[in-house]
Amino acid sequence: MSTTPSILFRGAASTGSTTLYTVPSSTTTIVTNIVVANTAATAATFTISLAGTVIIPATSIAANTTVFFDLKQVLTTTQIIAGFASATTVNFSISGVALV
Repeated sequence: MSTTPSILFRGAASTGSTTLYTVPSSTTTIVTNIVVANTAATAATFTISLAGTVIIPATSIAANTTVFFDLKQVLTTTQIIAGFASATTVNFSISGVALV
C-alpha cells in the first residue's frame, strides 16, 4: 500500500452545500487538516461534513481571519467531504493522505 500526501480541495466555498472531494475507488483517505480563510471585511459562517456527518457546524469566522483544524479522520471509497459558507469570500484548503 502506498501513501500519497494530497491536496484534497483548495478553493472558494459555495453558498450551497457542495461536494469538495470524493474518495476514489480502491482508496482510503485520511483527512489531516482543514484551513478556512475569510478574505472579506465582514464575518461569515461555514459548515463542513465528512461522509454525511457534520464535523464543523455553522461556525463563525471573523473578517480577514484564518482558522486551522488539525484532525485525523478516515474516509473510504466513494465517501465525500462537503461544505459551504455564507459567502464566497470564504476559502477552504483541505489536505490529507491517500492510501492506495
